Amino acid sequence: MDRKVIESHVTWEEYQRIKELLGREPNLVELGIFSAMWSEHCSYKSSRPHLKKFPTKAPWVVQGPGENAGIIMVDEEKEICAAFKVESHNHPSYIEPFHGAATGVGGILRDVFTMGARPVACMDSLRFGELHDPKMRYVAKGVVSGISHYGNCVGVPTVGGEVYFDSCYQTNPLVNAFALGIVRKDNIFYARAAGVGNPVIYVGAKTGRDGIHGATMASEEFSSEEEVEKKVNVQVGDPFMEKLLIEACLEAMEKEGIVAIQDMGAAGLTSSSVEMASRGGVGVELWLDRVPTREEGMTPYEIMLSESQERMLVVCEKGKEEEIMEVFRKWDLDAVVIGEVISEPVLRLYWHGDKVAELPIKALTDEAPVYYRPFKVPKYILENASYDQREIPEPEDYNQVVRELLSSPTIASKRWIWEQYDHMVQINTVVYPGSDAALLRVKGSKKGIAISSDCNSRYCYLNPYEGGKIAVAEAARNVACTGAVPRAITDCLNFGSPEDPEIMWQFVKATDGMADACKVLETPVVSGNVSFYNETKTEDGKRAVYPTPTVVCVGVIDDVEKRMTSDFKDEGDYIILLGENTGNVSGSEYQKLRTGGIKGRGQSVDLRFEKTLQEALIEAIKEGLIKHAHDVSEGGIAVNLFESAFPRELGFTVEFDDDLRSDFLLFGEEQSRVVVSTSPENLEEVLDFFKKRTVPAKVIGRVGGEEGVIKHKGKELVRLSIKEAKEIYESSLEKKLLGE
Repeated sequence: MDRKVIESHVTWEEYQRIKELLGREPNLVELGIFSAMWSEHCSYKSSRPHLKKFPTKAPWVVQGPGENAGIIMVDEEKEICAAFKVESHNHPSYIEPFHGAATGVGGILRDVFTMGARPVACMDSLRFGELHDPKMRYVAKGVVSGISHYGNCVGVPTVGGEVYFDSCYQTNPLVNAFALGIVRKDNIFYARAAGVGNPVIYVGAKTGRDGIHGATMASEEFSSEEEVEKKVNVQVGDPFMEKLLIEACLEAMEKEGIVAIQDMGAAGLTSSSVEMASRGGVGVELWLDRVPTREEGMTPYEIMLSESQERMLVVCEKGKEEEIMEVFRKWDLDAVVIGEVISEPVLRLYWHGDKVAELPIKALTDEAPVYYRPFKVPKYILENASYDQREIPEPEDYNQVVRELLSSPTIASKRWIWEQYDHMVQINTVVYPGSDAALLRVKGSKKGIAISSDCNSRYCYLNPYEGGKIAVAEAARNVACTGAVPRAITDCLNFGSPEDPEIMWQFVKATDGMADACKVLETPVVSGNVSFYNETKTEDGKRAVYPTPTVVCVGVIDDVEKRMTSDFKDEGDYIILLGENTGNVSGSEYQKLRTGGIKGRGQSVDLRFEKTLQEALIEAIKEGLIKHAHDVSEGGIAVNLFESAFPRELGFTVEFDDDLRSDFLLFGEEQSRVVVSTSPENLEEVLDFFKKRTVPAKVIGRVGGEEGVIKHKGKELVRLSIKEAKEIYESSLEKKLLGE
C-alpha cells in the first residue's frame, strides 16, 4: 500500500504496529477501521493514563464511565435514575455551524436513550471568538439555530448552558452538547454483545456518505483553507427521524429479547460493532451488502466509516428478531439483520459473500496505542508569575465600568439565545435558563434534578490546576444555589494538540485539579469526552484554544417545591455576603476590559471551605432561612447584585468596608462567594446559622428602590437605574450578533 495513503489514516509507526498485530498487511477497509478506532477521538490514546485519576464511584452511582452515559440514583425508594453525558462537536460546528451543532445534539441524545432512559433535558456549553468578526457572528448564529432546530423538533427542552467569547476561539469554536434522561433502575440497557448466534440488527435511518472519517477529523487540526474540503466529513441530521428512533427504541426495550444496544456515533458502524463486541468479550460477523444505503455504489469502506445520523445497532435473542424489527418498522424505520454474534473475538466483514476484512477485537480496542506524552510548563506561565494587578489604572467612572461589563457578550443576558430554545416542552422545567442552574421536576417523585454547566477557560489558561478545580467547584456551587446536593459530574475536556508538551501540561494539571475537586466535593465523574486538537494552523504557527475542561454537575433536591432562585424577592430584605472578598481580578472580565487581555496567576479555590459553604447553603435553603442565592462569578460582586435585581426590577443599596482597592473589590472574581438575602425577622437567625458552620456571613445592604447603589467606605461608586442597566444587559448580545 502506498505510504501516502497509509499516513493519511495512521502514523507510519502505528502502521508497523498494525502489521505486527495482524501478522500481515491490512487491506484498505481494515486500515480505515484501524484509523477510526485508533483515532484520538475513539481511543483516548493520549488522555487515557490521566483519566484514571478521576474518582468514579459513590453509593449513588449506578453506572460510571465505560458505557454510553453515566447513571446516578435520584429517588432510591422508587428506583428512579438519571442518565447523562456531555460530548463535543467542535470542528464540525465551525465548518458547517448549523448541521455541526444540530448533529451534536442528536448524538448526545442517542447516548442517553441507548441506556433505556427517556431524554428530558439538553444543555449546551458554547465558546466563540469575538463578535466584531462577521465570520464568528455567522458561526454563532448558525450554531444556535442548529441546536434550537434539533432540540425543538425532537421535543426535548434545552434548559440552560453557558456561552463565553474570547479571541482564542476565533477559528475553533467549542460546541459541547449535554443530555439527561430518566430511567428506572430495572430498565437500564447496556451495550455489551452476548450470545453466540444472536442476530445483529441495524435500525434507524439509511447510511449515506456524510460524516465519513468524522472521528478522524475530530482528532486533527486544520487550516481555514481546508474548511470546504472537510464539509463532507460533517453529518446531516434529521430530528424528526430521531424522534421516531427514540420512541421505537423505548418501545422495543419494553419487550423481552434485546441483549445490547449501541448508538452509531463517532466511527459509525465500526465503533458500534467493535465496542459492543469488546464489552461482551465476543466477536461480530457483519454482512455489509445488507446495510440499508441511500446512495448508489457505496463501498464496504464507506459503509463502515459513515457517520450518518439516527442509526443504532441492536443485538437481540435469536428467534425474537422479527418481533423486535416489527416495532421499528411500525415507526417507519429501517430494521435489517446485518450480522450475528460469534464466539471468535474478531470483527469479520463480508460483501456479497466475499470476506473483505477480519480483525481481532482486542487489536482495535485494548491494544490501541497509549501515549505517555511529555509535558512541560509553558513559557507564558513563567512570564505571568511577576504580574502585578496594580498596574491596572483605577477607573474614574464606575457607572460606566458596570455598563460595559453588563454589555460584555460573556456576561450579558443570553436571552436572545435561550428564547430560541423550547425550554418548557415536557413541562418538567421549574427553574428556567438565566438562573445559576436549571431545575427539573421528576414525575412520580417529590425530587428534583439541578444541572449546571461551568468552565472559565481564562482561569484554566493562567493556572490549569486551579482552573480545573474551579470548573468543578463552580458547577457544584451553582447546583447548591438551587438547594440541590451535587451528586456527580460529566466532563468534556477541550484542549489543543497533545503532541505539544505545553498543551499536554495544561491537560495534566487541569485534570489533576478536577480530580482533587471531585474527591473533596464528592462529585464522581460518571461519563465524559476528550476533545484534543482544538487548534488551527496559521501563517506563523498554530492557534490553540484556552484549556477548556467543561464540567456539567448534576444534583438532586429532596423536595422540588423548596427550590431556590437567584433573584431578589422583596423590598426591605437584608443582603448578605457569604465568603470573603480578596480583590483578585486576574483572569477576570474586568481585567480583559481594562487591559485587552488576561495576565497573572488566575483565581484559586479552597476546596475544604467550598465544601463547607455548599453544605451550609443547601441546609439554609432546606430550612427556609434565605430568599435568594446567587454565586459570585464573572464580573464580580457588582454584576452579581445587578443580575439579582433584574428579574423583579428590585433595586438595592449596599456598602462595603473591606480594605481593598474599590475596583478590585467590586469586580474581583475570587471563588467561594455567594450573595443571599433574608427577611428582617430572620436576619439574626441566619447570621447565627452561618457562624455556627464557620462560613463568613456579613450584611452588606438591603433590597429596595429603583436603583442599584454601591458604596465603599462611605464613598458612593455606583448609582444606576435598574431599568437602564437591565436594558443594557438584555439587549447587548443580540445587537453584537447582528453587527450593530
